[in-house]
Amino acid sequence: MSNTPAELRYASSHEWTRQEADGTITVGITDHAQDLLGDVVFVELPEVGRAVNAGQECAVVESVKAASDIYAPVTGEVIAVNDALTDSPELVNSEPYAGAWFFRVRPTDPAELDKLMDADAYSASI
Repeated sequence: MSNTPAELRYASSHEWTRQEADGTITVGITDHAQDLLGDVVFVELPEVGRAVNAGQECAVVESVKAASDIYAPVTGEVIAVNDALTDSPELVNSEPYAGAWFFRVRPTDPAELDKLMDADAYSASI
């Protein structure tokens, strides 16, 4: 059974989002996604300053099994990336909701978060 924290919102493409106190959105991939991928060996992060649209490919995660695109769950500007994943991509497997966040976005329309699933809906979808 996958770990699905109730305080997060989820995209059908298996990204999780957390709204921070400053209104920015932190994005990572779910425990379910990392489990399907297997051992993560490489993460390609978006560039800080990049404009992204909801549903747009913006990062890549590679494992011993496959490479998968990571999609922006909201529209906005990438304001930070988790450089720790460059040197330690295995964090995606061990800490999918803590140390292995991928990037942060300053959303142009915070209401887009309302289109994402809550934990119950995501758990039902997987």
